[in-house]
Amino acid sequence: MDYDTCPSLPAMFFANTAEIGDGPFLWEKGENGWQTTTGSDARAQAAALGAALSALGVAKGDRIGLVSENRPEWLVADIAIMAAGGIAVPAYVTNQVSDHLHILKDSGAKGAIVSGPALAKNLIPAAQQAGLEFIIAMEPLTDTPDGIAVHSWADLLTANADTKPDISDIARTDTACLIYTSGTGGTPKGVMLSHGAILSNCKGAYHLLTSFGLDHEVFLSFLPLSHSYEHTAGLMFPLSINAEIYYAESIDKLAANMEEVKPTIMTAVPRLYETMHGRIVRGVQQKGGLSEKLFMKAVATGRKKYEGNRLSLGEALLDPLLTKLVRAKVAQRFGGRLKAMVSGGAPLNYEVGVFFKSLDVELLQGYGQTESAPIISCNPPSNNKMRTVGPPFIDIDLKIADDGEILVKGELVMQGYWNMPDATAEAISDGWLHTGDIGEIDEQGHLKITDRKKDIIVNSGGDNIAPQRIEGFLDLQPEIAQSMVYGDKKPNITALIVPQQEFASDWAKANGKPADLSSLVEDADFRKAISAAIDRVNEDMSVIERVRKFILIADAFTIDNEMMTPSMKIRRHVIRAKYGDALEGLYTR
Repeated sequence: MDYDTCPSLPAMFFANTAEIGDGPFLWEKGENGWQTTTGSDARAQAAALGAALSALGVAKGDRIGLVSENRPEWLVADIAIMAAGGIAVPAYVTNQVSDHLHILKDSGAKGAIVSGPALAKNLIPAAQQAGLEFIIAMEPLTDTPDGIAVHSWADLLTANADTKPDISDIARTDTACLIYTSGTGGTPKGVMLSHGAILSNCKGAYHLLTSFGLDHEVFLSFLPLSHSYEHTAGLMFPLSINAEIYYAESIDKLAANMEEVKPTIMTAVPRLYETMHGRIVRGVQQKGGLSEKLFMKAVATGRKKYEGNRLSLGEALLDPLLTKLVRAKVAQRFGGRLKAMVSGGAPLNYEVGVFFKSLDVELLQGYGQTESAPIISCNPPSNNKMRTVGPPFIDIDLKIADDGEILVKGELVMQGYWNMPDATAEAISDGWLHTGDIGEIDEQGHLKITDRKKDIIVNSGGDNIAPQRIEGFLDLQPEIAQSMVYGDKKPNITALIVPQQEFASDWAKANGKPADLSSLVEDADFRKAISAAIDRVNEDMSVIERVRKFILIADAFTIDNEMMTPSMKIRRHVIRAKYGDALEGLYTR
């Protein structure tokens, strides 16, 4: 397809699903195995639902929430909203009521589409408070909200069958979706992405992967479709090349799904690849003996080749045999057809990347953020430098500011933050998106990320987490004086906690313990009391924001010990320098 002339995402969808026709397109596994939604079926459903939304009063620019697990209906709903002229507002399935309420109220959503009763449980209370006009349910709901019309997905499709949507007035510059992400202050921001921004990303991905000889590709989708990375790289890009998309059952069944589906391309976050690496290594170690020796030799020789070190004569002679005995078996675990896995959303551990490369599994690290639709750069298979995030995508201008910040310009840049002109002006200046990341460009034009200006935690799953939001809730608890959360590149959030002295004194008196805080932080019963406060906070947090483990310390953060600025903000780098080893230790026990 011509990415430059395509007017919109619905235009791409309807044109490409017409080409797919009755061929397989979207796959979901049920009781009877893998079942497909054909191109023709998806096309008809999106047209019917788009017409239904228009009949419900959805007009150009109206925002419609979308809460669903990864399934064929997700794409149908997404396209239908856009085809009706609306703006899709996807939300994570892990959102709490308060998260949904903020997004629905802030966006001014007119209605919402939800998959079924399980996810409607948290959506409905928020929808009632936000004053939504309607909810469309893919599956029958057990509870119906007062004051909100509930419509059956199946009934709407039946009533509006054989319709042809008019998408002629949808332009590349129109807002396609509104994706909420947490800002530095903890307030979720709605990122406005145009049709053109996402199409520009698709063009970049196409040019990146053409060296593989893109043909009939098969994607296995795992990341939440509400994540901008999966929305573009795992949904819209596969659509743009008429690929088949399979939706993985779960992380527990991902390995089995890969062998069944035999994907050619996968996109995921570092956490998944780290998990795969761990499982492969543990399995080999359990076998032991000759199998383990051959495997480790394959990894060692593969690494030498990747890093440009010459193999010895013995290694050179043995390497083809290692490919047959080891690398070919690893390839079968991934289905046997895998051309590349693409990593994004968070930094990829170099050792993990080299491990897979040594086994002839191509793992390409990319870089981006929601504000750039989201991909900015990615390593090409022809020059995969894993300590970098590759060169910028085609049609992207990238430069390094005087302070080292990475600046980006092009059609991929967001239109701004919804209803946040000041934040938009801070992020975009003269068309340049200020990424908040510090980097450098090497002699081959590859970008290397060296630091981050913003205090955003990016966990190993690629989720952006605002530490100030969590810390604000923690510090409001009567038991807690100060806190600092931790978890960059980690699977979960941990915390450093300074107990409230008054609470500590009262607790010590009531429990017959010395009031010395240095002693209390080591007391198991006192830890339980602090833990109860953290549990209260976790009730209001999303899954990724919840504090899993913590350390108690007696010394407060002060200006005198340089752990606070004169304006009373905590100095994270100073605190991490002192307590970093202890916090790291929480992830090993």
